[in-house]
Amino acid sequence: MTRLIVNGAPVEVACDPGTPLLDVLRGELGLAGTRFGCGAGLCGACFVLVDGRVTAACDTPLSAAEGREVVTVEGLAPGDDLHPVQRAILEEQAGQCGYCLSGMAVSAAALLASDARPGEEAVVRALDGNLCRCGVQRRILRAVMKAIQ
Repeated sequence: MTRLIVNGAPVEVACDPGTPLLDVLRGELGLAGTRFGCGAGLCGACFVLVDGRVTAACDTPLSAAEGREVVTVEGLAPGDDLHPVQRAILEEQAGQCGYCLSGMAVSAAALLASDARPGEEAVVRALDGNLCRCGVQRRILRAVMKAIQ
């Protein structure tokens, strides 16, 4: 049994320790907001927070998350509330297909947790590891900048 904290709740999973964290989140825990993209940790679709650090869940083994706190896009805000970044993405209609949005929201939320008033350059750097195949990066950037205010 592997124990970890996911979105504030302690969980135990009976999976091989080498199972990708992404597979555990989606398959075992039903948290489908985190997406499979490239499978190599390069596109950002699978980004989650592990102890507050942006982490690619697709190439992180479950064993690396043991005893740690994992936050998915579903856990960015308590209860039914939305994180300011999530709210701004919706208000700005920043998504197109939406596939990259969970990773983008996680990356932006991590930035805002460390710097409540980052400038545009800092936001661009924070989102640099997230690929958007639809080309809406400018709209997402605009939404994150709105969330900062």
